[in-house]
Amino acid sequence: MTTWTSDELQRIDEAEELELAPLRRDGTWRAPVPVWVVRDGDDLYVRSFRGTDGGWWRTARAGRAGHIRSGGVDKDVAFTDVRDDETNDRIDTAYRTKYGHYGGTYVDPMVASRATTLRLVPR
Repeated sequence: MTTWTSDELQRIDEAEELELAPLRRDGTWRAPVPVWVVRDGDDLYVRSFRGTDGGWWRTARAGRAGHIRSGGVDKDVAFTDVRDDETNDRIDTAYRTKYGHYGGTYVDPMVASRATTLRLVPR
């Protein structure tokens, strides 16, 4: 399994957002969308602002693969679900810390969207 380099983690973590293009089941790319990304240790995570209704999230979840660009990093990724509460608690904190300056209107839906947490795994 491929892992993120320290440089990639830092560059993506320092970026404000991530451009994410999920792969559809038919093998075509969905148009890239900007999403917020947070880091927890050596892992990167995204969530859908619109919850399970988010189109990019549904495509990512179905196809389990995509492509990201952020902070000068350009990489194919796999998506894995995150269900454990301990990890999601840390991700909640990461969203509040990194994006708290946007206020509750934007951050609260991200924290409430725990069911959509996806870990980005480099391929």
